[in-house]
Amino acid sequence: MKKSEIYFSIALDENNVPEAISWRATDAGEKIHFAKAINIALWDREQAGTMKIDLWTKDMPVNEMKYFCIDTIGSMAESLKTATNDDVMVNKMRALCEELSKHVQDTAE
Repeated sequence: MKKSEIYFSIALDENNVPEAISWRATDAGEKIHFAKAINIALWDREQAGTMKIDLWTKDMPVNEMKYFCIDTIGSMAESLKTATNDDVMVNKMRALCEELSKHVQDTAE
């Protein structure tokens, strides 16, 4: 069986606030990539519920955080389409993304 691993490294300041987030994946070579935010959601087998990790660096602008959340919802819609083919949920999620994008654009400083 093939094994693939993903590694995350979080540099924290003296108050435990993330200053830098880096990651690498064994399938992507040894290159280290940098990110301003991560959102990891896992479905726990035993508790049949979602476990989450949300981290963002202190230099992540608020507008980028909003778009990150919108993009996350959009990618979840694509995953749902592939996994379930539930067009009703997918279309509602996509519509929400459009509505939120418009809100962010309309309220941009």
